[in-house]
Amino acid sequence: MVYFVVFFCFAITLHNIEEAIWLPKWSQQPSKFQKPVTSNEFHFAVIVITMLAYLSAFGFLYMPESDIAKWIFIGFLGSMVINAIFPHLIATVLMKKYAPGLLTGLLLNIPVNSLVIYQMFVKNLIVWKELIISTLVVGIILLALIPLLFKVGDKVSP
Repeated sequence: MVYFVVFFCFAITLHNIEEAIWLPKWSQQPSKFQKPVTSNEFHFAVIVITMLAYLSAFGFLYMPESDIAKWIFIGFLGSMVINAIFPHLIATVLMKKYAPGLLTGLLLNIPVNSLVIYQMFVKNLIVWKELIISTLVVGIILLALIPLLFKVGDKVSP
């Protein structure tokens, strides 16, 4: 399972780097799909989210007997799969302009996270109910956390 945890960290890191480089500028274009975000706001938020993802992954790796650690990790896995589709793919299609994070979402997050989830099913570590509920709970928490992180990032960044 160690390799899968490392692959998850690698995939989310590359995805968040892609977003960190291009998303703040992309968000400045007028659109009903997103609010403008500054580099400072976004960089702070993406660093915190990445750190939380790493904590979830290593929490599961070092405490595999902990249901909470497992649920948080699979919630991150599922949330990042959904994130590749909504908002990245949907925004790209509706705006007819590439949304930063789509490429790494489709080519890394979906396949890597799906493989990790599949392996967890094969090893009888999870059931569908855990995956669905964990994905919803972690996804909702992340969505609620992002605006707060933007506000903090605006205050603490130079």
